Amino acid sequence: MEIAVTAPAGNVGRFLVGHLVRAGVRPRLLSRHPERLRAAWGDLVDAREVDLRDAGAVSQATRGVDALFLVVPPGDGDDPVAAYAEVGKVVAAAVAGNGVPRTVLQSSVGAELREGAGEIDGLARVEQTLDRVVVGEAGLAVTHLRCGFFYSNLLYELDGIRAGEVSVLLPTGMPFAWVAPADIAAVGASLVLSRDWSGRRVQAVHGPGDLSWEEAVAVVGEVVGRTVTVRRVADEDMRAALTGAGLSPARVEAVMGMSTGLRDGFVPEQPRTAVTTTDTTLGAWAWAELRPALGLTG
Repeated sequence: MEIAVTAPAGNVGRFLVGHLVRAGVRPRLLSRHPERLRAAWGDLVDAREVDLRDAGAVSQATRGVDALFLVVPPGDGDDPVAAYAEVGKVVAAAVAGNGVPRTVLQSSVGAELREGAGEIDGLARVEQTLDRVVVGEAGLAVTHLRCGFFYSNLLYELDGIRAGEVSVLLPTGMPFAWVAPADIAAVGASLVLSRDWSGRRVQAVHGPGDLSWEEAVAVVGEVVGRTVTVRRVADEDMRAALTGAGLSPARVEAVMGMSTGLRDGFVPEQPRTAVTTTDTTLGAWAWAELRPALGLTG
């Protein structure tokens, strides 16, 4: 079985590659830095240098593939949503042109809104392009994984955790889905290894339970051995801070929308069920990932 993976060194990809290797698959890894993957995995992987914006390279790299796990990395330009959309068109054309039977997209809770969720709108564009080109025109299969808020996003809050206070845009008592990247990888691996699905599918990956920011920082505080609180920041203050940091207007709104678009009564399209619930708790992740990132041992 030929399985291709994009962003194979990312938060999800590094776990997904391990699942595939242990299943006896030699995955085809599409990366701008294949030498790093060869150093890590050796001959267990087929690492290829590919920029996902390069239509010819993507077409060549997906030729003969039975399944693709697609992570669209954030673009480097001023408009993240447009960058996602550009990659979505390139990959969809390659998948359709090569007749790749199954594609699994790492999408996000909130993509179902299609508009108003900031950077997540970019993933919505990718979903729509895959639906139209890959499913509708080519008759191939696509699953959109609508993932909750990554535990690993806490790694961007290390300074706040050290200082004892994290600043957020969401109401601090509002619960929402949190998930470990490793759990997303496990679900993704099961889908790319299976031939028993077809058509367009949407599957959420919601983690073990919804948490508010207040509950999350309480878990973090217990794991790191210090009191951590959370403070809600007014939208205009956050927007001013991001603008002051040099972000373009489009990038500011991309950051803001991922929070402002998922409040005020938002309910995920996919409910929490036994299928959408995964195992890894925030506490377990924090012991394994957050403590080392903070320089804590023992």
